[in-house]
Amino acid sequence: MGSQSLEKLLLEEVEKNGGVDTFELAREFGKDHQIIVGLVKSIQSAGELINTEQRQVQSLVLTDEGNQIAENGSHEAWVFDAIPEGGMPQSNIKSLGEHANIGFSKAMSSGWLRIDKQAEGGPRVFKKVEKIDDSVQLMLLKVLNHDYNDIPEAKIKELKKRKLVTTQVIKSFYVTKGKAFSLSVQRLEADLTADMLLSGSWRDKEFKAYNFDALGTPVTSGHLHPLMKVRAQFRQIFLEMGFTEMATNNFIESSFWNFDSLFQPQQHPARDAHDTFFISDPKFAKLGEVPQSYVEDVKRVHEQGGYGSQGYQYEWKTEEAKKNLLRTHTTAVSARMLYKLGQQEKFTPAKFFSIDRVFRNETLDATHLAEFHQIEGLVADRNLTLGDLIGTLHQFFRKLGITKLRFKPAYNPYTEPSMEVFSYHEGLKKWVEVGNSGVFRPEMLRPMGLPDDVSVIAWGLSLERPTMIKYGISNIRDLIGHKVDLDMVYRNPICLLEG
Repeated sequence: MGSQSLEKLLLEEVEKNGGVDTFELAREFGKDHQIIVGLVKSIQSAGELINTEQRQVQSLVLTDEGNQIAENGSHEAWVFDAIPEGGMPQSNIKSLGEHANIGFSKAMSSGWLRIDKQAEGGPRVFKKVEKIDDSVQLMLLKVLNHDYNDIPEAKIKELKKRKLVTTQVIKSFYVTKGKAFSLSVQRLEADLTADMLLSGSWRDKEFKAYNFDALGTPVTSGHLHPLMKVRAQFRQIFLEMGFTEMATNNFIESSFWNFDSLFQPQQHPARDAHDTFFISDPKFAKLGEVPQSYVEDVKRVHEQGGYGSQGYQYEWKTEEAKKNLLRTHTTAVSARMLYKLGQQEKFTPAKFFSIDRVFRNETLDATHLAEFHQIEGLVADRNLTLGDLIGTLHQFFRKLGITKLRFKPAYNPYTEPSMEVFSYHEGLKKWVEVGNSGVFRPEMLRPMGLPDDVSVIAWGLSLERPTMIKYGISNIRDLIGHKVDLDMVYRNPICLLEG
């Protein structure tokens, strides 16, 4: 039956009865209810032929198991039919199928079967009656045909308890005649075409009214990931504070710049393969690009100390310093910049920052990834103290809109004193470490050629954790990685970090 035939039948029913319910009509026509609803909406679009009133009723519908019983019979009837004239050992009932136990129980309670406990070989099940009426199947067939008003409420409750039927809310439309009711539907033209203008046929046609309030089709466009939005805000904050961005385009570093120049001993646990991704090809870097005098100064400070330090008292190996790795922090870039600063004839104060990827051999969890972004800032000037560092950190984080800060003393090989920075995460309802900070040690700065009265304060934090705090994300794997929901990228607005 085509859509036009259905349209005519629907309108004839409205003409005959004064009004029809779409759900009842779908049952009468043997069609899916949504097809009838779509038909009604199509007729409505043609003008004021019909009026509709939305209705909502509760109706019983069969579950999947209920549909199987309506078609094949109840579990109890099926068990009854499976019992032969000579009976069946009770122990064999389970082998009749997955619903055999419930079927046997219901058949016993209905008085259809009996058990002879004295039978030879153990209890045996016999038929107690010759013929049964499968009332459960009959009731389910009535529910299937929406003709269940005569079924007692107690029986309905029993069917629900057995999960054979369930209640469903059905939304339908009651259709009545409209102002321009007709048994035929004249579709209004939506577009004025060139052919209509040429032939003049537009004069005899009726057109749909234009809806000037309708929204246009959304324009598809690219979307910035929340990380990139926050990164842009961080860059703006650093630039407003007078910082210069460092070049961070070298993901692969030598152990010399990543560890040794930072006064990090060669036997430090962070230099183990369990914490760092080492490169196998090329395995070693060329330290010839670094002035030999600086390499010798770094070696001497590691082995013998200096500048008030006794060093680490071990044999420093060039081969270990030449190992290539995926940088574990952007502080390796800071070391290069500070070395260049130390080579100036006359020292000039400087403020640098960087935002780029670093790599750690981490165990993945809700707050850790093996690859993440590090934000680093440093200030090099004369006579800087821990007070300058704390004040700068408060100013920096206040610009991020993060005012709940805590500082905890910590140890770093290249900073002394050192502090971990914590911020309260409203989503996780706990304090989360967002960064690390400290004053670079003389053992690191003096071999670079920086004057004795020059101090360098520095801090680093991940880009991901502040982003999680600002966007209320509790699992870092929902922010970055192969399982990220792209809709999250589309729907999140630009994040303004200013408090």
